[in-house]
Amino acid sequence: MVQAIQAILRRPQVERLTGLRRSSLYALVHAGKFPRPIKLSEKAVGWLELEIVDWQQRRVAERDAKIGAPRRRRRRGKIEGWAR
Repeated sequence: MVQAIQAILRRPQVERLTGLRRSSLYALVHAGKFPRPIKLSEKAVGWLELEIVDWQQRRVAERDAKIGAPRRRRRRGKIEGWAR
C-alpha cells in the first residue's frame, strides 16, 4: 500500500510548533508521551508532521475534557482538598 508523503520536521521546527525545548521533547519521547523521531542520517533526526499535529490535537482534547472537572484552588500555599 502506498502512503502519502509527509513532511519531516527537524527539531527546531518541532520546538517552535510545540513550545517545548530539546530536553522536554526527549523526556516525553522516552516516557512514550511524544512521537519518536525518525533517523534521517547518522547525526540527524526528524519528526513526521502529521504525528506532531496528532499529538497537538490529543493535548487539546485532554484540555477540553478537563473543562468540566472541578478545579483545585491554591490558598495561602496550600491546595484546597489536598493534605500535605
